[in-house]
Amino acid sequence: MDTIEGVIVTPLKIIENPKGDIYHFLKKSDDTFTSFGEAYFSSINENEIKGWKKHSKMKLNIVVPIGEIMFVLYDDRMGSTSEGFFCTLKISKTNYCRLTVPPGIWMAFKGIGAGTNLLMNIASICHDPNESENCGIESFNFNWEK
Repeated sequence: MDTIEGVIVTPLKIIENPKGDIYHFLKKSDDTFTSFGEAYFSSINENEIKGWKKHSKMKLNIVVPIGEIMFVLYDDRMGSTSEGFFCTLKISKTNYCRLTVPPGIWMAFKGIGAGTNLLMNIASICHDPNESENCGIESFNFNWEK
């Protein structure tokens, strides 16, 4: 993954258990934790794309416990060291990690696992429709067939 300033990818542990695995996510003592606003799940079907969205205040902490999702981030922040860069990251059980996205980064994602793919986000603030922007998937010149 190419880096975007402020985006953090944290490898996480999966503790295997014959009765069901334990997936670590986030602790209050983690460097990427700032505050708790809300937690939610979002599902995405195979080959579907959701995005683009940019938050002005919310920090995202995302994991994918079921399926596989490709995340695409775009930095249009003036003066950022990664201004104009895209980066991609595939998260699944085989690449289990936490994606921390600061405010000001555009994000979209595609379900690439068979069937339903599930992400969980622990957001730093409660949902506020006035603190985010949305635009169509065609708004950025990104090749989703990679």
